[in-house]
Amino acid sequence: MPKQPKFVPSYTTRLGRAYHADSREFLRQVPDDSVSLVMTSPPFPLRRQKAYGNVPADEYVEWFWPFAQEIHRILRPDGSLVLDIGGTWNPGMGTRSLFQYELVIRLAKLFHLAQEFYWYNPSKLPTPAEWVTIRRTRVKDAVTTLWWLSKTENPQADNRRVLKPYSPSMKRLLKNGYDRAMRPSQHDIGPHFQRDNGGAIPPNLLSIPNTRSNDPYIHRCKAAGLTIHPARFVAEVPAFFVRFLTETDQLVVDPFAGSNMTGQVAEEMGRKWISIEMNADYVASSQMRFPDAVPGAGRPAAKAG
Repeated sequence: MPKQPKFVPSYTTRLGRAYHADSREFLRQVPDDSVSLVMTSPPFPLRRQKAYGNVPADEYVEWFWPFAQEIHRILRPDGSLVLDIGGTWNPGMGTRSLFQYELVIRLAKLFHLAQEFYWYNPSKLPTPAEWVTIRRTRVKDAVTTLWWLSKTENPQADNRRVLKPYSPSMKRLLKNGYDRAMRPSQHDIGPHFQRDNGGAIPPNLLSIPNTRSNDPYIHRCKAAGLTIHPARFVAEVPAFFVRFLTETDQLVVDPFAGSNMTGQVAEEMGRKWISIEMNADYVASSQMRFPDAVPGAGRPAAKAG
């Protein structure tokens, strides 16, 4: 049997460890049933090649499958996988690729589809440009699908941890009351509807603009001459799922860590975390998110970006 490689953290924090490694190799050494949440954004199969790597849409399902098998193994029985996967357009055509739906159907051989979420980014650029701004036959893409998959039918989750403030109209209703009656929609509005639960249950549409040019990570990377990751998570996205699907001291893993926003969010929320990223420059610059991080023996030598 071939000897398994020994992985050494590139840096550590109070709660987390960041590794420069190929996730397909690293995940094999993570114990069974030990992770509460895998929160990640794998490289999208975009039509144009990006610096952080892309896999063609027609190869994506087979490429991702080995990762999926390891993720399923390491998740706790009540654990979850949340995949942020943007859609793509077929090359040279104004039609959509079905790759992400093909992937989810394949993943259903291992996981349950708990729920899909939609991240609406109102500041997204008008793409695909040829069809939106030149031919004018499509509207711009502004929504990314996030797939919440679970190992069992009853994953750990609590929507009371992600309640939203009540709207002014709901606050008036709670204060003044309402008529209990059958509505035209056939919904029977009973007395429980007037209970103040501390906030409103959020919908599965997350409206979060991606305009974080003042991110301290960017300023620190520039000051240190390090490479800035071009496709960074917006903190509110992983924060929602870490809060919703995990509890304090549980383990969160990101096997495609990029700038390691998932690790930063997990650290701030008191969760343990492991990040894995195969690009040495991105691992080195991700340390800028953690001023108190301790460099490890696995620290990669970064090139100036």
